[in-house]
Amino acid sequence: MQYPLEITRTNRRLLEKILDHYSLEQLNKVPDGFSNNLIWNIAHVVVTQQLLVYKLSGLPLMIDAEMVNRYKKGTKTEGAVTQEEVDKVRTLLFSTLDQTEKDIEADIFKGFQEYPTSTGFVLKSIQDALNFNNFHEGIHLGYILALKKSL
Repeated sequence: MQYPLEITRTNRRLLEKILDHYSLEQLNKVPDGFSNNLIWNIAHVVVTQQLLVYKLSGLPLMIDAEMVNRYKKGTKTEGAVTQEEVDKVRTLLFSTLDQTEKDIEADIFKGFQEYPTSTGFVLKSIQDALNFNNFHEGIHLGYILALKKSL
């Protein structure tokens, strides 16, 4: 199960470069025609990974409920984030994956609540969740690339 996490880690490095090369103002800007900004998309993939992998497995999340409520599916940018929040997201990009890797090695993923995604794919296992998460993160990387061109 390590390979899907390597794909995720590669994507997260691309997201980290966005955080490195764009100002706080640019990260917070919602261009015309978009409902979200760069930082929302990056935080959203962190939240979604936690929900797909941990919540559907009946395990505690590594992020707080406030972050989930702000960046889960169906939300949109509600206001500017601070540099402190950006730094927190940057840390979570990799700390969540590091812990997921340890948890896979420790074999803590025993149960899984079947979940039909909005794309029509039904997740039935932790392996499905890890694979679908990469698909999801790829979609948001595409949004991010489009947002970059609109800044």
